[in-house]
Amino acid sequence: MPQNLEGLRFHPRCYYGSVDGSARETWPAMIAAVTDLEGKITGVHRTWLDRSGGGKAPIASPRRAMGELLGNGVRFGAPLDVMAVGEGIETVLSVRCLLPIMPMIAALSSAHLAAILFPETLRRLYVLRDNDPAGERASVTLLDRATAAGIEAVVLTSELGDFNDDLRRLCKVRLQAAIRDQLAPQDISRFMKPAR
Repeated sequence: MPQNLEGLRFHPRCYYGSVDGSARETWPAMIAAVTDLEGKITGVHRTWLDRSGGGKAPIASPRRAMGELLGNGVRFGAPLDVMAVGEGIETVLSVRCLLPIMPMIAALSSAHLAAILFPETLRRLYVLRDNDPAGERASVTLLDRATAAGIEAVVLTSELGDFNDDLRRLCKVRLQAAIRDQLAPQDISRFMKPAR
């Protein structure tokens, strides 16, 4: 299990209201704090879950966020000189299973990924790219921004749609091998734990 999950909570009966106001109900939900570079909470992201435990709730909008999101994200671990950033919480946590002490940020969307703010300590950034056109565009924009800021940027690419798909459909050992091949050598020993 990944470490440093202070920004995540579970609520067994989180209120859900449809945009048109017709549905008012409660569902289990994962609640995530969105924070800025100083750790101040600027927003919240909710993912409503199916009561059976089989994924997202069968509702019109199972994910919603509110607050000041642009440039901020759901953070896992304190900033270091190396970190990773991806779009979704599940994507980031899937990689964090294999790199449990590397600081990571879930930006919550491709547009927000492209706009994530960099900590002053950052020297190398791993971009956990989703395999879709929006993920490609966001990665290119983020790489350009990082390079302009003097930060080495490396794109990590999943085999399937995203790293959560890889973890669920392939296997942990295969995902670890794929990530290992894309990391800087010094980061393998520093951050990667052996697969089991």
